[in-house]
Amino acid sequence: MSFRVHPWLLFAFALAAASPTPPPIRFREVAAQSGIDFNLENSPTDRKHLIETMPGGIAIFDFDGDGRPDIYFTNGASVPSLEKASSKYWNRLYRNEGNLKFRDVTEEAGVAGAGYSMGAAAADYDNDGRPDLFVAGVNRNTLYHNLGNGRFEDVTARSGIRSGEWAVAAGWFDFDRDGKLDLWVVHYARWSPADDRFCGDAGRGIRIYCHPKYFEGLASTLYRNRGDGTFEDVSARAGIDRYPGRGMSVAFADYDQDGLPDVFVTNDNMPNFLFHNLGNGKFEEVGLLSGTALRDHGKPVASMGVEFKDYDNDGLPDLFVTALAGETFPVFRNLGKGNFLDATYSTRVGALVIKHSGWGLGLFDFNNDGWKDLFTANAHVNDRVEEFEPAVYRERNAVLVNNGGKFEDASDAAGLALVKAHRGAAFADLNGDGRIDAVVSALGEPAELWENVSPQAQHWIVFRLVGTKSNRDGIGARIRVGNQYAEMTTTAGYASSADCGVHFGLGSLETVKQIEIRWPSGIVQTLQNVKADQVLTVTEPQ
Repeated sequence: MSFRVHPWLLFAFALAAASPTPPPIRFREVAAQSGIDFNLENSPTDRKHLIETMPGGIAIFDFDGDGRPDIYFTNGASVPSLEKASSKYWNRLYRNEGNLKFRDVTEEAGVAGAGYSMGAAAADYDNDGRPDLFVAGVNRNTLYHNLGNGRFEDVTARSGIRSGEWAVAAGWFDFDRDGKLDLWVVHYARWSPADDRFCGDAGRGIRIYCHPKYFEGLASTLYRNRGDGTFEDVSARAGIDRYPGRGMSVAFADYDQDGLPDVFVTNDNMPNFLFHNLGNGKFEEVGLLSGTALRDHGKPVASMGVEFKDYDNDGLPDLFVTALAGETFPVFRNLGKGNFLDATYSTRVGALVIKHSGWGLGLFDFNNDGWKDLFTANAHVNDRVEEFEPAVYRERNAVLVNNGGKFEDASDAAGLALVKAHRGAAFADLNGDGRIDAVVSALGEPAELWENVSPQAQHWIVFRLVGTKSNRDGIGARIRVGNQYAEMTTTAGYASSADCGVHFGLGSLETVKQIEIRWPSGIVQTLQNVKADQVLTVTEPQ
């Protein structure tokens, strides 16, 4: 008797045989020698304005189309004016010159920005083949259109995107599957520089940043792309304006596999929101019903960044959230049929991070063994926390290696030694060697560029998608490589973005027998016998 083994199983067996234990993960900090000299100016004051704790979003995207990812940092402003009163407050764009060398092109590109900036989101919203950039900020948002000549044009006013509320983060996705990218903007709370509530210990003369409970939350805004360079606010029509929160970050994935992108929003000391896309232009908030609003103990935590990806290779996107020391970093495992399980401790993440506070995060296969690992950018929110709690303010970053769906702390061996008030983080293969690198911001200190120098050779592949019936970036496309699954997205962790394709680690495999791409349009494309160790551009069939 004979039988045929399915290609997906062959892939899974090969990975298991090649990686009985996870290969090591190593990083080397190279920002200074790379030419990146960005310093995050959060303008701390003795009045302890809450906005001072929260900037630091990063976007990585190839703005000039040369095949090398470039880096954009958002920056703060003077307080209380909320104006970029000098060049030290500029947002900064660094052009990738190759070989991990970068050059500051902010002024010539026209993206220094205005106001107190927070988050960034990159994607090609007008389908012209060039990635554009949205910057979220305190009462001021900016939309930059990429002109294709190394410059950007501020088109905020004529785009219909408004300012006036404290926006922390944003993300691009095609919620109505019309082939045009729409914009989701996450707001935190009502605030102005005139707010001056005292929090802390008046008797000891210790003033601290106030607890979020003193701030009135705001709903997210959904802008529908009209396709003519303008956007329409459809928040009320979509039903999301009824859900005010203290939003920190957003992530997209089709968690119930119905072909429509859903939305997860982290909330600071409030239940998180999971907006289920109903397909008729409306969303239903199902956080509590799905098991993602709160951990099993039923208490809200200081939810910061989020990743909405499949960590256990079962084909369903899961949720990873960063929070403060003592709260753990919640993990919600997707069980299918709209239900999630609190897997914070069963994955071992809870015990490993219970003493850490986290902001940015990335779920990527840093050692290319076929399992996505977790990188977190760590620090507490309160710079005087050590006077009140058994926690620390400045921390080093952390990396947890994925061993078959269970995580192990690899931070010591990884070389993540710098102790700072870390905030945003974005991830991409910056030097074309197939290993995912990390860029991290820190309050009042130089940014970090962590080059991935993991020593054990493993194979990899990166997909750059070109939509024809779908949006040009292929955002929302679902890719299956063996037993691994990923969706194309440009959202990243906390208030950050990376428009650099979809990366897969392949272990010892030199050729992938079969790859399946399910485009947002519904078209299913199959590739066979694809060589490893390449950036593969795939165009959606007509």
